[in-house]
Formats: sequence, C-alpha cells, structure tokens
Amino acid sequence: MMTRLSIKLGAAMLGTTLLATPALAEDFVIGVTAAQSGWLATYDQPSYAGFKFCIDEINAKGGLGGKYKAVIDVRDTRSDTAEAVKVAQEFADKKVNFIVSPADGDPTMAMGQITSPAGIPTMTFAGTAPVLTSVGEFVFGSYPGDNQQAAVLGAHAAGLGYKTAWLLKSPDSSYTMKGPEYFGQVFETKGGKVIGEGSYTLNQPDFSAIVTTIKALDPQPDVIATWAWEPDFPAFIKALRGAGVTTPVMGADVLDTPTVRGLGDVVNGIVHTSGGYPEPGSKHEDFNKRFKAATGTEADTNYVVNGCDIALMIDAAVTAAGSSDPKAVRDALANIKDGAGNMSNFTFAGTERMPLRAVVLAKIENGQKVFIKRELADPATMPKP
Repeated sequence: MMTRLSIKLGAAMLGTTLLATPALAEDFVIGVTAAQSGWLATYDQPSYAGFKFCIDEINAKGGLGGKYKAVIDVRDTRSDTAEAVKVAQEFADKKVNFIVSPADGDPTMAMGQITSPAGIPTMTFAGTAPVLTSVGEFVFGSYPGDNQQAAVLGAHAAGLGYKTAWLLKSPDSSYTMKGPEYFGQVFETKGGKVIGEGSYTLNQPDFSAIVTTIKALDPQPDVIATWAWEPDFPAFIKALRGAGVTTPVMGADVLDTPTVRGLGDVVNGIVHTSGGYPEPGSKHEDFNKRFKAATGTEADTNYVVNGCDIALMIDAAVTAAGSSDPKAVRDALANIKDGAGNMSNFTFAGTERMPLRAVVLAKIENGQKVFIKRELADPATMPKP
C-alpha cells in the first residue's frame, strides 16, 4: 500500500539512480535496498525519497565530509527478506562503502549477517527493534528504538490514569512481538497491570475472534496497545470499532502514515509514537519546505525526513573519520554524541548503535496528526532488548 509520495517518486527515482555513472576512486558508494512493492514499500519509498534528496544536497556542497561524492546503487527487494540477503551479498562482493537496509529489523538482521563480517556499515531505513544491532558491530539503527518508544508511550498511558492494558502481538516479527511487550513492562513499572493479550499472524484478514475476546472482557481494559502495521492495523481497528468496542488504542510509529490517518472515524483518538513533528521554526519544518519546493510533493510522513537524517548521519561519520574507509566510518558513527538531525538529534555513543533520539507522541484527529509532546526515553524505565 504505497503513499501518494511513493507513487510519484518511487519508481522514477529508483530508475534515475541506477543510471548513475560508474564510481570513481574518490567516490563513496552507498548500496541501498528500497522495496518497490509489498508491505515495506509504504516505508522504504518515503525513506528513500528523503535520503536521495539530502544526498543530492550534500553532493552539491562538495560531497560527504566535503570531499567524497556519494554514489547510490539502489536495488528493489520487493519486501522479500531472501532478496534482501541476495542483494547484501552483491553489495559485499562489490565492496561498497556503506549499506542502507530496509525499514524493518528482520531483513536488516538477515543482511547484517553478511555485511557485518564483511566490515561494511549497515543502517536500517527505519527498523526499530533494538535487537537488530546484535547481529554484528557494523549494524546500526536510525530511528528511536521500540524500547524507547515504549518507555515514553507506556509512561504516558499510566499518566493518563489507565490502570489496565491488553496487548495485541504477532510472533511473526520482532517488531510486532517485542514492542507491545516493552510497553507492558513500562506500564507495569508505572503501576499499571497487563490483564491479557492476543496473537495474530501478519497479513491476517479477519480479526473477529480477537475482537470477540476483547469485547467479552469484564471489566474492559483501560487501553489496548499494539505495534501492528498495515494492513493488519486497519483490519483490526475496523473490526474493533465495528463491534462497538470503544477502548482507547495506542500504537507505534508505523501508524504515522497518511493511509492510517485516512481511515476515518475508526482511528479518531488513536495515540501513537513518532520520530518527529515539524514544529514551527524547526529544522524539520525547514526540511519539509525544501522538499516540497524541490519535488512538488508533501513530506507527509516522518520516513521522508528520517531518510534525510540517515544521509546526515553518514556525512557526520565520514567527516569525523576524515576517511571513506568503512571501518573508520563505522567507528566514527558509533561514537557520535548529539549529532545534528532534522527530525531530531541523534546519539550513538554508548547505545549499542541504536541511536538515542527524542520520541514524539501524537494523536489522530479528523485525519490529522496532532502533536501531544516530545521527550527522550527515561533510561531508568527503558526496557532492555
């Protein structure tokens, strides 16, 4: 399910980059995986659009570190992990300088088993499972991790006075499984209680059995928490509200898309985490304006600006390393403290390569994303991976 931005920019930008001139000795080659189809296209394509936009800006100013032209070699994985692994091996054989992996932890971890031993820094577009960096010391996150998001969201739920929670999880992905569990851990440290949970399979079309279970609970939970993404979340929330269950629902950053906001009354009041919000006068707002002026399209999801921030992360690492050598770049990236980003600043030092970044909480109201607050996760309550 591709966003309007993806439809306009996705295939065209991919095709253009593949025609790039052969890399020269001074070039810094970045291998990118960006799904053109399947569920990941919703996240990969906006991410790639922002990434390429800011790589072009960096090249116009003299290149990475002021001296290395960034050359993108982008491949379509079709949202298939096996294809991502195949591409990872091709990039390793080609000895690219850096790799950007899909916007999910599972294919990133699969790729990392090849790219980390090969000594190539590999960063996910938006995978948030904190365990994704465990496959090797060259694997990095870019977005606030699920445990960071859960720390902020769980504390917020308790702060609203909610006493009981019910969790919706899927074991088919580390993201959809661990995110709600992290939420439950934080919620209980704040005095709440998890009173039940349900399990679903990815791309499950019918949630009636799960909804029946929830509706039968007496008393009803104060809040339902899930890390479900599209198309599962739309199917679930439609079934839940259609059954007359009005329990508040909270979710993660995957709900921060135009398609979810466009579901109508069934998503009114949904609270979700997010990586950022373009407050007036912010770098985020400025990026959105530049992107709109250059492309004619709105950066209507945070995956666009985070894609840009990945380009800035690579630039900061190359600048600090003073070199294009992959190991030197990896070491420099792992030691960045309070690096400057558009969505938010980022710190990798002491984080096991999963960046510490501010988490935004937002509410969906009448098809719009409404800002609630922005804060860093409290290390004291942030669950361990």
